[in-house]
Amino acid sequence: MKGTLLIVEDDRDLSDLIAYNLRREGYQVLTASSGAQALKLLDSQRIDLILLDIMLPDYDGYRIAQYVRSRQDLRMIPILFITAKDREEDKLKGFSVGGDDYITKPFSIKELLARVRAVLMRSKGVPPGRVHNIGDITVDLDTKKVWKGGTLVSLTPSEFRILEALLENRGKPVSRERLVENYLDRDVFDRTVDVHIKNLREKLGKDVIKTVRGFGYKIE
Repeated sequence: MKGTLLIVEDDRDLSDLIAYNLRREGYQVLTASSGAQALKLLDSQRIDLILLDIMLPDYDGYRIAQYVRSRQDLRMIPILFITAKDREEDKLKGFSVGGDDYITKPFSIKELLARVRAVLMRSKGVPPGRVHNIGDITVDLDTKKVWKGGTLVSLTPSEFRILEALLENRGKPVSRERLVENYLDRDVFDRTVDVHIKNLREKLGKDVIKTVRGFGYKIE
């Protein structure tokens, strides 16, 4: 099991949809349709992440977040707000009361899964620089996994090594020669790198990897 997530959402259909998709990803999921139910579960269960609606029938999500942050035994649980409140002041208030991320309705399930994964990675202290986000793409260099919009992307070992090299030198161009010498089999041609880059662009998006003309490639 990847962890136990608590969904606090009074819209039953939305709660069920989120829970279904999170369980498919391997998470254990608990649900609450009110603040009171959520507080009971927080007192009785070990929770790794709270997905918290703001407009609930009893307490609002801001108050629940403040309560969680005030409790010594709960304050380290990350909170991801899921809400229809999309004004800037609402988002700022969400962060000010201790929210770790904020996603507004309607949202895609893929985006929600990507945000859940990113918040959990941060909360578990994944070393900086080993997890990279490029738009809707998340690359974990330790587990060698890549997600695009919440969907796992299949890369060949050579493709991943090139992606890793560019991310470890993020913002700086890496020459074809260096990619061959340090990251690929030395008996391949420089232009073989171009083929791998072409495949990476097809899988991740054409604008992720920039060409440095006459030299090599880079990721901003």
